[in-house]
Amino acid sequence: MKTKQDTLAQQIIACQRCPRLLTHCEKVAREKRRMFQDEEYWGRPVPNFGDINAQLLIVGLAPAAHGANRTGRMFTGDQSGLWLYRALYRAGFSNQAMSENRTDGLVLKNAMITAVVHCAPPDNKPSTEEIHNCRDFLKATLAQARAARVMLALGNIAWEALWRELEAEGEVARPRAKFAHGVQVQLKSGRWLVGSYHPSQQNTFTGRLSEGAFDRVFAACRELLKSLAPG
Repeated sequence: MKTKQDTLAQQIIACQRCPRLLTHCEKVAREKRRMFQDEEYWGRPVPNFGDINAQLLIVGLAPAAHGANRTGRMFTGDQSGLWLYRALYRAGFSNQAMSENRTDGLVLKNAMITAVVHCAPPDNKPSTEEIHNCRDFLKATLAQARAARVMLALGNIAWEALWRELEAEGEVARPRAKFAHGVQVQLKSGRWLVGSYHPSQQNTFTGRLSEGAFDRVFAACRELLKSLAPG
């Protein structure tokens, strides 16, 4: 029996709203990177990954051209994914630290991953219009993910997108809290919005984000979930 989560996934995969992004995804999938020449690229919008009933919702920016756009799974097959899944594993949110492809056995534990934009953008920079075009998918994800007690925004764009939706729901008040690594904002419902630097190479290679700092964010998410547990 098809669930609402299945329907949303199919809607994301079939989306045609952003011609520039679709053209880019398909072009990358045709030309490929030399080291992945023998692989069949996904080359289309990437759906959410994880359990819709999870208590931790992670929001990234967009799929990487030779990462999720190749593998078809969020944060899988690139350096950002290596950092994210290692941190999730160490914090107990996944069964393994490896994220290579959709059949590698990776299972999230009480966590789900989505993105502001579901197609890989050129230079990892979606336009304002493209972010707007994908907004319905974020809204639908939040509407379905009612069990999420902690929402983790990876990067400022994810923070801004989440804040906009939470503000529309009456969960936050003006002025908008400024994004920062490790920032925590309690929502009116008692849930939490947490910020972290994105594990992009721009942040990890320059030392702006260390593995220790990333681990501390997930440890904080774990503690917030414990504090919200009944009893």
